[in-house]
Amino acid sequence: MDRRDVPQAVITRLPRYYRYLGELLEEGVERISSNELSERMKVTSSQIRQDLNHFGGFGQQGYGYHVPTLYAEIARLLGLDRVHNMIVIGAGNLGRALAGYANFEKRGFNITALFDKNPELVGKKNVRDIETYAMEDIEEYMDTHEVEIAVLAIPKTGAPEVAKRLCDKGIKAIWNFSHTDLDVPKGVVVENVHLSESLMKLSYAMEEA
Repeated sequence: MDRRDVPQAVITRLPRYYRYLGELLEEGVERISSNELSERMKVTSSQIRQDLNHFGGFGQQGYGYHVPTLYAEIARLLGLDRVHNMIVIGAGNLGRALAGYANFEKRGFNITALFDKNPELVGKKNVRDIETYAMEDIEEYMDTHEVEIAVLAIPKTGAPEVAKRLCDKGIKAIWNFSHTDLDVPKGVVVENVHLSESLMKLSYAMEEA
């Protein structure tokens, strides 16, 4: 099946499968049935089978799923079988927190640089061993380094202009924390993260509970 035909809901569940399978590997589990995985994930076994059948199934009747193989296959589907170089635009509290999260590297997301307009931060390694560059150096850095993903951790007023600069230099994907929608060329992937909206959803759910 063409990946473009896979429902978005299925794609959204893939990281969750990956996380649970990783926990099973840590526990030394090599084989698991859809029913057993269902109990752990609180998803019906039929939903699990339907989701995985979009990519070939991976299971064997009477055997279940071979955990290491399924874990590796989902990693491949998610693009976690290779390294993705990332830069963070904005070295404020959020940008530094994201750059400081070492677990990204365990998943193959390697943050190589931060960029900020504050001259007091430029030229310093403010987070781990990652250097902070001036905003005007984005293009030069991308000319001399392989960068696939940019993280926008800046106010929404400056985000569209920075996104255009990144797209002009061939960025493949933007992880957008800037609380504004971005107009990007076809082929550039944008994942918007609205922390306040997530909190409002939580508040709504509390009211309904």
